Amino acid sequence: MNAPQSIPLAGLRGAQWNESDLPPGLITSVHSLTTVDGANVNGFLYRRGGETAVCCIMHPREILATHYLVPELLKAGAAVWVQASRSAGNDTRLEHELALLDVDAGTSFLKERYDQIVLVGNSGGAGLYAYYTEQANLPPEQRETRTPAGRPVRLAEAPMVRPDIVVMVAPHPGQGILLMNSLDPSIVDERDPVSIDPVLFPFSLANGFKPTGASYAPEFVERYRDAQRRRVETIDAKAREMLRLRMAARKGLTDASSDAQKLTAGWQHLFEVARTDADLRNWDLSLDPTDRLVGSLWGTDPFKTNMNGVGFGRACTPESWLSTWSGLSSRASVLRCAPAIAQPTFVIRYTADACVFPRDLDAIWKALGTKDKGIAVIRGNHHGQPVLAGEPSGQALAGQAIRKWLEDKLVT
Repeated sequence: MNAPQSIPLAGLRGAQWNESDLPPGLITSVHSLTTVDGANVNGFLYRRGGETAVCCIMHPREILATHYLVPELLKAGAAVWVQASRSAGNDTRLEHELALLDVDAGTSFLKERYDQIVLVGNSGGAGLYAYYTEQANLPPEQRETRTPAGRPVRLAEAPMVRPDIVVMVAPHPGQGILLMNSLDPSIVDERDPVSIDPVLFPFSLANGFKPTGASYAPEFVERYRDAQRRRVETIDAKAREMLRLRMAARKGLTDASSDAQKLTAGWQHLFEVARTDADLRNWDLSLDPTDRLVGSLWGTDPFKTNMNGVGFGRACTPESWLSTWSGLSSRASVLRCAPAIAQPTFVIRYTADACVFPRDLDAIWKALGTKDKGIAVIRGNHHGQPVLAGEPSGQALAGQAIRKWLEDKLVT
């Protein structure tokens, strides 16, 4: 593979390693694991042999088998484990409480082979690993027993090995909070994706939008944020009503129940969440300023990106919405879990990130429960790639910063 190059924002879909940076004599193996609730997950183990520590990389929604940090973590003297969740690539099935059991399968496998476990959470992986660390630090009887939708989850039965060190790379507050900040609250009818309340529409010239860079009035920003929260509350209520109807139908089932009743009891609702790429900070660079460029992770034309099918949380079940995408109901939040993280923690902030903003990261930093923490600020976009053509990549710099911080912490 070639080294990552500066590319348009619309092309940012994960960043991969430079193959020439991999150390010689690398041993790679693939492992299929079974979770305590019977799901199957896969992991990729990279090592040179003789390592006593392992760095884990995982994302709840993506498979990061060729993550750009792998070469530098190997150079740090650790093995590297990159794992997939049971719901990789499938937002409609993603419930974070179940994904914790996927993490558990990996850490349990690794604890038998290594003395020290380092969790390296990148972007949404930071939320997953923060939630896992919070739960692993608790006695089994104090762990969550159900998902926000009410599904039983067997965290108390899982070993849930406590990590020794936590690293967060470009951590946003949590996928639910990320989506709440990106929701377009000007939609009038959830069933009509082109319905508009002009008073709240973020891409109207009358409200301060310009394709080259918006300028929103403080009063508009305040109304907009309040309306985003109300939209999440509305979707939360819809999701819970869907669950209530299904549970009521199941509870009332008898041998004499009609076919329609049986279908209602078994119905897995699936609903669309329209217009999910409308964070004002992506278009007005004066809001929480950085050296980012105009545009979101998905592109620079909001009339396209806000309506396309590749954004966050576009299709959900009630279960996945409440556990992952609701900024009010999801527990998988770095900000919420940070006070419970007592382990040494290192954070990477990219200066041109269009997804993680300074105020968000400052709040996470202050909330961390550990006193042993470090941070590195590196120029790059959300994936550590160059901000402008011809600039160096921040990916290697991020890896080097992590490697330097780990020098006196890894067991050798």
